[in-house]
Amino acid sequence: MKITVLFPTATEARFFQRSDVQVQVSGIGMAQTAAATMKLLLTARPDVLILAGIAGVYPGSSFALGDSVLVAREHEADLGFCTRSGFTQLADLQLDMEFSAPREYLCPWLDGSEPLPHGSSNSVNAALAPFIRTAGVDVENMEGAAFFRVCQQEGQRFFELRTISNRVTLDDEPWDMDGSIRNLARALDQLIDWLQSAGPV
Repeated sequence: MKITVLFPTATEARFFQRSDVQVQVSGIGMAQTAAATMKLLLTARPDVLILAGIAGVYPGSSFALGDSVLVAREHEADLGFCTRSGFTQLADLQLDMEFSAPREYLCPWLDGSEPLPHGSSNSVNAALAPFIRTAGVDVENMEGAAFFRVCQQEGQRFFELRTISNRVTLDDEPWDMDGSIRNLARALDQLIDWLQSAGPV
């Protein structure tokens, strides 16, 4: 099975060491991730593509610092308009279909047999933005929605794995970068071992 792991940064890939999968770094953000994902699909043609990185956890989530989560749902959370009355997500606006945005992107490849728990995520351009909707969402990242969209469009089997490095708060709190990146590598090993044992779909 040909598996490629895409990391937003080389830092997030630091503790991941396997010779049986390909590793690429996309760069931070949705634009760089969309471009890197499409390039990989055209050149590497993986059987499975995994986006792996750290994330912040929202208050009210059942997940904690250091936990690893397979993302089942992604939202482009800060795509919209700010007015004097506040922020409106593009998906909530009554626009022509030409301009409408989906409320969420789903990962169709998760069926509950995976070795890691599922969660939901907001993809944002402005991390820690205080104006976006977070109710019922577990974690926050800066790449996932673009990754979901490209993979869905191209019929690519994909997974997104996030390990929690920080709480989503405007308070000055330290991030557990080292611990979360180590946990990310361990969770990736679990996911890849499971994929290889399960075989092709």
